[in-house]
Amino acid sequence: MSQADFLETFSTIEQVTSRLASVGYVSTRPISTAVWLAQQLRKPVLVEGPAGVGKTDLAQSLAKAADIPLVRLQCYEGLDESRALYEWKYGKQILYTQILKDRISDVVKDAKTLDGSLSNLFAFDDLFFSREFLEPRPLLRAMEQEGGSVLLIDEIDKADDEFEAFLLEVLSDFQVTIPELGTIAARSPPVVVLTSNATRELSDALKRRCLHLYIGFPEAERERQIVESRVPGVTDLLLQQLVAFIQLLRDENLRKSPSISETVDWARTLVLMHAKSLEPQLVRETLGVILKRQSDVDTIYGNVDTLVSEARDGGGRRKR
Repeated sequence: MSQADFLETFSTIEQVTSRLASVGYVSTRPISTAVWLAQQLRKPVLVEGPAGVGKTDLAQSLAKAADIPLVRLQCYEGLDESRALYEWKYGKQILYTQILKDRISDVVKDAKTLDGSLSNLFAFDDLFFSREFLEPRPLLRAMEQEGGSVLLIDEIDKADDEFEAFLLEVLSDFQVTIPELGTIAARSPPVVVLTSNATRELSDALKRRCLHLYIGFPEAERERQIVESRVPGVTDLLLQQLVAFIQLLRDENLRKSPSISETVDWARTLVLMHAKSLEPQLVRETLGVILKRQSDVDTIYGNVDTLVSEARDGGGRRKR
């Protein structure tokens, strides 16, 4: 898919919403608008928000909806150019060096002088640093996709400041210069989605080059739609009650509030356990699916009866 084809596929904000829905992603107007503008302006979109609210899933769904490859670069402390852009296949170079060593007599046999012998050997320099010995990493692999791609730079906030600065240069023109090969430009500029959990402050330089999108915890109606699209077999009553319970939990003083991914996992768990509605004992037995810290489990455990009762009432006094 060319850039023009991509723009045509997502030619309106409504079309973005529809195409994402076709692959199971329940979008919102702000999300669809950011995606549409990113393509129209050919800018990366920086998606921030709590873990598990669908930031990575947005990039994955975008690739599915457009039927183009997803290339993912998972960021971490110490990530450098060789892991993100390209590196040489050193093992293969060593193997070919050994082959050359074993055939050295054939290489220099026609040379009549020492200079001639060296000239024959130097001719192999280009071979060892040719495209066949290059190992593309995610950034270069995304630029080399014939029909375009979605480049997901996941958790950019976990990378170092130096890598962030390097990334700016690569994303500015979607090309890279490899000393031995020259400049390699993107065949079709990738659609770039960066995600951040805000574990550190990103530079103003990066933010200036990106469109900003914040995805927070969803409202109850959208959360119901997400669970319904991801968990077949969940009854309407159970769906309403479990989403109401999750919404109530987010009002509690927890160290880690449950995200959409925990809601989906809990719905699958309850379906596996043949639950038709929320029961206090069943909730206590499965709290570990939605709460990831023991202190949070201890906080909620004794209040389960009240929360379940409120959830059955649709959220009660705290209904959103």
